[in-house]
Amino acid sequence: MSNPQQLRYSKEHEWLSDAQEGVSTVGITEHAANALGDVVFVQLPEVGDTVTAGETCGELESTKSVSDLYSPVTGEVVEANQDVVDDPSLVNSAPFEGGWLFKVRTTEEPKDLLSADEYTEFSGS
Repeated sequence: MSNPQQLRYSKEHEWLSDAQEGVSTVGITEHAANALGDVVFVQLPEVGDTVTAGETCGELESTKSVSDLYSPVTGEVVEANQDVVDDPSLVNSAPFEGGWLFKVRTTEEPKDLLSADEYTEFSGS
């Protein structure tokens, strides 16, 4: 699977959709999901939490390791994907579809995000 062109990417391996009515969706990339291995636990920010670009906002635990989840944008969490909490394997099987993590109403324009081609070059994926 290639990195979808319509998304933007962080160097921490999260992806961000373009805002729809001020709300963007956040997930981790297929590259990150593969590097983690089988994800067995997901801790997401809660609805109403404020997240800050570049700062940790959750955790992903796999059979290999525990990895921090970073927010690619600053804003307020408006939805967390309960399906991923209930079935963390969605992060591995569908990182760009059903394995999304949370939705955020952005309060600042995202900075320092990469295009799909730039992320592919950065990650070597």
